Amino acid sequence: MSTVTKKELIDRIAESTQAKRVVVKRIVQSFLDEIANELTAGNRLEFRDFGVFETRTKAPRVAQNPKTLQRVHVPAKRTVKFKMGRLMKQKLASLVPVGDTE
Repeated sequence: MSTVTKKELIDRIAESTQAKRVVVKRIVQSFLDEIANELTAGNRLEFRDFGVFETRTKAPRVAQNPKTLQRVHVPAKRTVKFKMGRLMKQKLASLVPVGDTE
């Protein structure tokens, strides 16, 4: 599995759409900024067939440092959850045979 960077995505989109790279970069960055803004505001983002982004609040808890065995208080925090949409599930299911473990 390889990592695809934002720059690589921008280059691919610019090449496939014949748009200037700086324009594509501005659009992609604006899109990502809007996603972050909406999630920060506590809103849910739904992209039909792709998936849903929403924030969840993890409850505060007491954890234990495995090295020192000291108990540590972990405060509540917000995380982002992504739930795949129908087409995303279908595409991923077609890539890996069921029961295949690596």
